[in-house]
Amino acid sequence: MTTTHTASKDRNPWGVFLIFLRLGLTSFGGPVAHLGFFREEFVTRRQWLSDRSYADLVALCQFLPGPASSQVGIALGFSRAGYLGAFAAWAGFTLPSAIALIVFAIGLSSVGNSFSTGALQGLKIVAVAVVAQAVWGMARSLCTDVTRVTIMMLATCAVLLIPSVWSQVGVIILAGIAGIVLFKPAQLPPHDPLPIKISQRVGAFWLALFIILLIALPLASEAFTNQTLALVDAFYRAGALVFGGGHVVLPLLQAEVVPTGWVDEAVFLAGYGATQAMPGPLFTFAAFLGASMTASPSGWTGGIIALIAIFIPSFLLVVGALPFWESLRQNLRTQAALGGINASVVGLLLAALYQPVWTSAIVSAQDFALGLLALVALMFWKLPPWLVVIAGGLAGWLLSH
Repeated sequence: MTTTHTASKDRNPWGVFLIFLRLGLTSFGGPVAHLGFFREEFVTRRQWLSDRSYADLVALCQFLPGPASSQVGIALGFSRAGYLGAFAAWAGFTLPSAIALIVFAIGLSSVGNSFSTGALQGLKIVAVAVVAQAVWGMARSLCTDVTRVTIMMLATCAVLLIPSVWSQVGVIILAGIAGIVLFKPAQLPPHDPLPIKISQRVGAFWLALFIILLIALPLASEAFTNQTLALVDAFYRAGALVFGGGHVVLPLLQAEVVPTGWVDEAVFLAGYGATQAMPGPLFTFAAFLGASMTASPSGWTGGIIALIAIFIPSFLLVVGALPFWESLRQNLRTQAALGGINASVVGLLLAALYQPVWTSAIVSAQDFALGLLALVALMFWKLPPWLVVIAGGLAGWLLSH
């Protein structure tokens, strides 16, 4: 009786929301850790799906652009309570860190120059360590041979020498083409079908809407001088074009908000450092940036708009791709293209590690020493990111006095 009652609660949006809210409050450690938390909660404990189905769902979400852990959560919510369940899963997992980051952004803008420049510098230096750790981890898993390392190197050089959002998009497309030409992946083994039912007609509608918005928003932003429309366009494109997880959104967002003067570069990096101390998805960095805008909308309004805009592509892609995944996952050309794309996104992140992260934060031997200490703390001492962030801000403040 109790088991049946619990299972029925799991199948309504409110029950889904409460489960993911607990995860959103406690899931520290980044996307890989989130996927581990999800597996423990939904495969081992609640048995919503089999281990092989879960692995297949993770593979789909890693194939799609956008934040893989959030997309897995959206799909799991959809499997239990339909579209409302998908929204409830996203809201529960995302809102705790998003709200905290908007509050931090508003506090940072209100205290202005009275906020210690040393503490701000400490947060920027921690961001260097976090991105360096992400580059190293992704390179070890995604750049496993000479060809992939070469694609990574060419991608890094291209985006550094031609700094724009569209050069990053072009690099991803060219890397996918190179992957088709250069890689010959093996056929995947059998698997359990995903326990999610969406017709291909409905899936095609959501994919078409994703593409229409990707094309129409930049055109509308050019045609009409409207800051809100420009904000939605910038964050929608960032959410739609990020392959490889949350850290890779850094160069796309930096190219959108810093050169335009929407967000000061020091504030951008401080916010990125603070995001590492938060549970839940790294894409909630968008909420910080929206709240930190120098022009209206900003504050709570800007934060909420930016947060929704960056996650809309994830919803459209997940529900759109699910009906086609069975055939797509067996397509060897698709797998080959993904091999090239994954190598290129490591290159994009490596370029971001240099510019703006390194060049803005490491300006003295003292900065380098603190950055090295933070990197060792993360990679070898295995300290939690939130602790390293707090310690970095405190160390920066102490060293500035």
